[in-house]
Amino acid sequence: MLCIAHNHKDPYFNLAAEEYMLRNSGDDFFMLYRNDNTIVVGKHQNTLAEINMDYVREKKINVVRRLSGGGAVFHDLGNLNFTFIMNGREGHLVDFKRYTLPILEVLHKLSVEARFRGKSDLAIGEKKISGNAEHVFKKRMLHHGTLLFSSSLEDLDLALSVNPMKYKSKAVKSIRSQVTNIREHLKYDLDIIEFRDMIMEHIMKKHPGSSMYELNDDDLDNINKLKNDKYITWKWNFGYSPQYDLEKSIITRDGEIHIRLNVAGGIIQNITITGQLHNKFEISDVEELITGTEHNEAVLMEKLKSIRFSDYFDNITVEELTRGMF
Repeated sequence: MLCIAHNHKDPYFNLAAEEYMLRNSGDDFFMLYRNDNTIVVGKHQNTLAEINMDYVREKKINVVRRLSGGGAVFHDLGNLNFTFIMNGREGHLVDFKRYTLPILEVLHKLSVEARFRGKSDLAIGEKKISGNAEHVFKKRMLHHGTLLFSSSLEDLDLALSVNPMKYKSKAVKSIRSQVTNIREHLKYDLDIIEFRDMIMEHIMKKHPGSSMYELNDDDLDNINKLKNDKYITWKWNFGYSPQYDLEKSIITRDGEIHIRLNVAGGIIQNITITGQLHNKFEISDVEELITGTEHNEAVLMEKLKSIRFSDYFDNITVEELTRGMF
C-alpha cells in the first residue's frame, strides 16, 4: 500500500487527487489530509439546499461536490480526512466496517470509547465524530471519511443550517446529527498532527510492505488539470444538482417580493416574480431574460445589470434581488 500524508489544504485539489488515483493507478492507497473551511456535498445532492449561502459568502467557505453519495459535511483544519483506495472483488467492494475499523483501533488505543453506528458513522456515545462514503470504480473502491478532532462546531452548524422548506427536489437530503470533537474525549492532550501520525503508523503496521509516497510532478500536473477542468467549476459543484424548485420571499422597504423558480441541470427553466414591484414595464421582460440562465449568482447579476433595473424595481437593488434567488 502507498501511503500519503501531504499538506495540500485546497479541497478542490484533494478531491481531484482522490479521483485521479482511483482511475489512473492500479495501486492501493491510503491518504490523510485536511481542508481549509469547506462544505463537501454528496454526488446526488442539491448543493443550494445543503448550504447556508449567506454564511458561506460571509465566511468565504469553499463548496465542492465529491464523487461519492451521502450527505453534506463541513471541513476545517480541525477535521482530518482519511481515504482508502483499494482493489477488490466485484460484489465485495462496499464495506464500511472494514475501512473504519483501523480508525476505531487507534481511538481505542487512546482510550476513546468510539463505536461504529448505523450504516456508516463513527460515534462517541450518541454523538457523531465521523461520516463516511464510498464510490466504486470498476474493481476499485474509494472510501473516504471525516474525523472531527478539534473542529469549530459552531461553524459546522451555521454553515449547514438551511431552511428545509426553501428547496423542493428529489435530491438526497442530509440527516443532521449531534456531533462532538475527538479531542474532548482524550485522556491526555494531543494535537491533530500527532493524531494523524498515529493513524498513519497504525495503517502501515496493519499492511506490511506499505511505504510513504510523495506526489510527483506528473501526479501534480494531472491532479491540477482535473481540479481545474472539474472540481473547481460551477457546473460540477452546483449545476450537477438534480432538478429542484425554489420559493423565496425578499423583504423590501415597502413590502415583499416573491420568487418561484424551477431549475434543471443547473439552468433556470422558468421563474415568476410577484409582489410589491412598482415596475414601469412588464416584469415578464425580466422573467424572460432570466429563463435559460445558469442558476449562478455571478451570471444572474451580470444579466440583471444589462437592463435598466429601476424600470422594473425601485425598492430593491440588483444585488438584493440576485441573492433572493438562492
